[in-house]
Amino acid sequence: MASSIVGGNSHRKLDVGEFRGFALADDVAPLIFLNGADSKAAQMFTLAHELAHIWLGASGVSDTQAGEVPGQQTERWCNQVAAELLVPMEELRAAHQRNTPIQDEIQRLAREFKVSTLVALRRLFDAGFITQTALWQHYRAELERLRTLKDRGSTGGDFYRTLGARTSKRFARALIASTLEGLTAFPDAFRMLGVRKTATFYEVARELGYFGAHP
Repeated sequence: MASSIVGGNSHRKLDVGEFRGFALADDVAPLIFLNGADSKAAQMFTLAHELAHIWLGASGVSDTQAGEVPGQQTERWCNQVAAELLVPMEELRAAHQRNTPIQDEIQRLAREFKVSTLVALRRLFDAGFITQTALWQHYRAELERLRTLKDRGSTGGDFYRTLGARTSKRFARALIASTLEGLTAFPDAFRMLGVRKTATFYEVARELGYFGAHP
């Protein structure tokens, strides 16, 4: 699941500074939630990090940056797994261009490995290509650049298109089918989907491809 707001309330934004995602480990229905207010590239690292939590069988909340070293051993392990999953060290060593300026190199590596520039920067440090001083110097500069880009970007989105991501399309479709078949009460379905009106419910059903839906 991914969302940038609390429930369906667009006035209650999720703060990336508070958490980036979380994982609930469960043998039957494990769950990963991503803070949709984060950049897509940053969400990739969070997804890999939380996936490591699921593999480990340990629930957890992610509130760290890719360049930071968490204090808890489990969080450190999950960060290491995520980094190796997204940017394998062997492939990084083969792709690295030593004579390229660091700022240009992390942009290039980020595009090649489909990760954030912060992850690329951290992996250069892990590989021993840059010093810790250089890591934090460029980390702070890159963080500020990304914040500036985010402030310039537009906010908002199509409610019906984003709902599938917020609740997971599979869950939403199953819930809609159950409701239309009379197995789930409409008020319960509204609460779980974050909608308030019957018309909105049917529009969600249509948007998710449930063609059998009709008022």
